[in-house]
Amino acid sequence: MAGRSFDTRWAAAVAAELAAQPLAVAPVLTEPDLAPLPAPVRRYVLASGAVGRPVPQNMRLEMDAVMLRKPGDPGMAATSTQLNWFRSPTRLFLMKARMFGLPVRALHIYREEQATFQVRAARLVTIVDQSGESISDAETVTVLNELCIFAPRALVDRRLTWQPIDDRTAAVTFTNGRRRVAATLLFNERDELADFWSDDRPESGDNVVHHRRWSTPMSDYRDIGGLRLPTRGDAVYQRPDGPFTYGSFTLRSVTYDVTEAG
Repeated sequence: MAGRSFDTRWAAAVAAELAAQPLAVAPVLTEPDLAPLPAPVRRYVLASGAVGRPVPQNMRLEMDAVMLRKPGDPGMAATSTQLNWFRSPTRLFLMKARMFGLPVRALHIYREEQATFQVRAARLVTIVDQSGESISDAETVTVLNELCIFAPRALVDRRLTWQPIDDRTAAVTFTNGRRRVAATLLFNERDELADFWSDDRPESGDNVVHHRRWSTPMSDYRDIGGLRLPTRGDAVYQRPDGPFTYGSFTLRSVTYDVTEAG
């Protein structure tokens, strides 16, 4: 079966991480827990419906996406499944698509402060194969991004250092071992997270690393299992010739504290 190698690797990595990070008794988030957060972040967590619920230990996300290789491309329809763990930050992401009629798999693995990213077509042809410091820094920003967007209950994590900017904006630094990345969060008048940007997620292409601002504007907030979450978002790099939206995502489901891959 096309892509079986990546599918099997992802499933094995998920099983190993579920065993390595079993669920434990988690504290319930209370309003006093939010006191150290900047005002707009505090309002965001309250508006999300997170207070009164246990702080999550992991989450499973399923999304539909349209991915572009370059500006002007028609876009490639894709689906993705991922699991994130918070105690020991881990992200296991598998995307499935078709390109030029061939099945394509993209596999991100982030664990123990290290990341790899591979893309393979027709099971055998490797299109992308990245590892090392640049992709590990980039994936650390992605872990922070998804924590802020999909796990507002976890924003009291001690590895997050918050700085107020104004009534609608706050800065955050995430320290994961030797990795340290920063971002800025923008909230709208409904106390929803409207945008997230970072200068610590480089864009890689053609064996060249470009240090550019990365952002993820989001919208279409809905009630999902009692939490108010965005269901649409874009991934954008600010290039010298203008912004390039290389991915548009629609959330299909999110589940917290899972005990199996699903």
